Amino acid sequence: MVAEEPSGIQARMPESPVSERPARAWSGGLGLAGGLALVVAGAVLATNSTGGAGKFAAALIVLGVLVLAGLTAVSPGQARVVSLFGRYTGTVRDTGLRWVNPFTKRRRVSTRIRNHETAVLKVNDADGNPIEMAAVVVWQVADTAQAVYAVDDFVQFVAIQTETAVRHIAGNYPYDARHDEHLSLRQNAEEITSQLSEEITARVASAGVHVIESRITRLSYAAEIAQAMLRRQQADAVVAARTRLVEGAVGMVRMALDNLADQGIVDLDEERKAAMVSNLLVVLCSDHATQPVVNTGTLYQ
Repeated sequence: MVAEEPSGIQARMPESPVSERPARAWSGGLGLAGGLALVVAGAVLATNSTGGAGKFAAALIVLGVLVLAGLTAVSPGQARVVSLFGRYTGTVRDTGLRWVNPFTKRRRVSTRIRNHETAVLKVNDADGNPIEMAAVVVWQVADTAQAVYAVDDFVQFVAIQTETAVRHIAGNYPYDARHDEHLSLRQNAEEITSQLSEEITARVASAGVHVIESRITRLSYAAEIAQAMLRRQQADAVVAARTRLVEGAVGMVRMALDNLADQGIVDLDEERKAAMVSNLLVVLCSDHATQPVVNTGTLYQ
């Protein structure tokens, strides 16, 4: 199986040697009744007979025990992977008491929905900054045969592949984007989460695991650079706010000059316009309340 990762790098996972199919299983009630009947009949025959009949009674008891050994109980949210002498013969998913070949090996596999939360991973983002990141993945076994035979331990496999995907995603994107057209871990959580789910799905598909959802549960700068990055974020926020404030102030000054000229309220030369622009920008861009000064003379005094 070849699955393309979000960054364009391909995660090459080998195909599973088997895939799930139903196993031959019958009602466990019939097996239980038949096994008990054989054991009881053998016991009664052994008690009331001697000689050759005793060997027949022993054979009935052994046969009854074999029949009872084929009984297997399947609970909701579980399955039984059945193999005979090392060969996979099928999976029992029907709940209740079932009967299968008593010589088979039956391995219990949970098909319930599970959560796996990674430890807090310390990785470098695309800019080389150390960050701390953790994620949780919700998954379920979809193919029990692949889960048992494709990997040694499918639970551990999911844990390791999830951690690998988190590290890979974290290394492909910066924590903060300096430009809006670039994705970042902090500003584009939905897009990053979607790509994380796709990558985890591609990595664990060969183990018969279906990823339902994945989410980033923690994202922060590492402790050694957290204060410096906080100051940088604050500086960026101040610059952005000042830029927006100046743009608005310039627009208001332009509107005031245009209205004065259109309505003919006052005729200002270039020098007075410059003085008015300076005064308005000081009033509009100042962090503190300004003190008005009343001019009782002319514009030029």
